[in-house]
Amino acid sequence: MQISRAHALLIKGLDYRAMRQDMISSNIANVDTPGYRSRDIDFEGALADERARIFSRPSEKLEMAITEPGHMRPASDAPAKPEIFFRDGHLARNDGNTVDLDVETTEMAKNTVMYNALVAALKKDGAIFRSVLDASAKV
Repeated sequence: MQISRAHALLIKGLDYRAMRQDMISSNIANVDTPGYRSRDIDFEGALADERARIFSRPSEKLEMAITEPGHMRPASDAPAKPEIFFRDGHLARNDGNTVDLDVETTEMAKNTVMYNALVAALKKDGAIFRSVLDASAKV
């Protein structure tokens, strides 16, 4: 059930945070895999795109030009998907693995705190909605 547009954005934020948690867990699980490159997702960019879509703000992206009638039309309502990238700022070990356990555990802790904050915000949003319903039922 969608209570408000902000509620929909909070839900999408939870989805992206869960995806990021899975990505970080995968990096940690592959800490000893030769040649493995640590990955991450562009959480902030995807959430900004989703916010623009939900709140009908114009996107900063360049729109695709249609110069021929046979060209495919762009999917305008397509939900934003976070971009997966290789986190290549770290030195690779001799086996080519770029996973830094300190960085991964720090990112996991930050992501967990943000996830919990989003859950708390969703609870508060739901409580406000319930209080309005309760107040209107008493009238």
